[in-house]
Amino acid sequence: MFENHLSLEDLGADKWPNVILWAAPVMFLLVFIEWGISLYQKKDTYDKKDFLAASTIGLVNVGISALIKAFTFGVALFCWNIVPWKIPATWWSFIFCFFAIDLARYWAHRVTHEQRFWWATHITHHNSAKYNFSVSFRLGWTQHIKIIFFVPVMLMGFNPFVFFICHQVAVLYQFWIHTEYINKLPKPIEYFFVTPSHHRVHHGSDEHYLDKNYGSTFIIWDRIFGTFMEERERPTYGITKPVTSYNPVYLVFHEWVDIVKDIRKAKDSKEVYQILFGKPGDEVIKNRELREQAEKEGVQEKTTVESTAKSSPTPILVSNENSLLKKED
Repeated sequence: MFENHLSLEDLGADKWPNVILWAAPVMFLLVFIEWGISLYQKKDTYDKKDFLAASTIGLVNVGISALIKAFTFGVALFCWNIVPWKIPATWWSFIFCFFAIDLARYWAHRVTHEQRFWWATHITHHNSAKYNFSVSFRLGWTQHIKIIFFVPVMLMGFNPFVFFICHQVAVLYQFWIHTEYINKLPKPIEYFFVTPSHHRVHHGSDEHYLDKNYGSTFIIWDRIFGTFMEERERPTYGITKPVTSYNPVYLVFHEWVDIVKDIRKAKDSKEVYQILFGKPGDEVIKNRELREQAEKEGVQEKTTVESTAKSSPTPILVSNENSLLKKED
C-alpha cells in the first residue's frame, strides 16, 4: 500500500518516549546496589576509577545520541518513504521488527570484532578488566556510525515509531546481562535468550573465549551461525592488550589513534585496506617490518657466506706430498 511522504512532525517524533532515559535512574540504582553487595562480600567487582570512566563515557554518549537524534530519525523516515510497501504499527509488527533488529545487531556486532575499523567503534565496551552493570555504559562515541547495519531493517517497511521503540528496547536489554551475580538460568531461557552467562564468555579475553556469543537479545543466532560457546571457567575480562588508563577520551579513541599511526606507515593502498578491514590483531605493519628484517638478514647472511667462500684459499696438493687418501707402503 502506497502512502504519502511523511515528515518527523507528521509522525509526532518529538513526542516519542525515550525508553533509555526513563530507565536510567533504575539502572544507576542497580549499579550502586551491585557495588554495595560486592563491598559487603569483599569481592573485587568494582573499581572507583573504572566506574567514573564508564559513567563519563555513558553520559557523553547520551548527549551525542540527543544531538544526532534528528539524523537517526531522518534515516529511518527516508527509508520508510522510499519503499512502496508499509508494515502497519500493530502488535505483531513490533515482534517481527524486534527479531529483524536483533539479527542485524548480531551481524553488526560480529563485524565489529572481525574488522579493525569497526572494532575501533566497539573496543571501548571491552577495554575494562571488570565485569559489572556499569560496563553497559561503556559505549564508544563513534559507535553511532553503525546505523548503516540497520538500514536493511528500515527498508523492510516498518513504521519508524515501531523501529525506534524496538531499537531502544534492544539496547536496554544489554544492561542486565553485564553482571557476575546472575548464574545460569533455566535451560529454555539459556537456549533461546542471551543471558549473563553467555555474555560473560563474550567479554572474556581468554583465547578459547574470543569471538564468541555475539547475540544481543537472542542467542539462537550464535547457535545457527556457529559462534556459540558455553561458559566454563570464569573468564579473564578485558582485551588481549590491556589498557592501563582511566582517561575516558583515551579509552574511546586509543584504537583510532593506533590505526592512524599504522596507516601513516603503510606502503600502499593494499596495506591501508588490510589495516582498516583486516582482523583487529593482524598487526600488518609490524609483520611486514619483521618480514623485511628477516629478508634483509637472509641476504646479508648469503652475501657473507659467498664472500667467505671466495676469499678462502683452495688447498693445493704438492707433487711430493703424500696424499691423505693414499696408504703408505
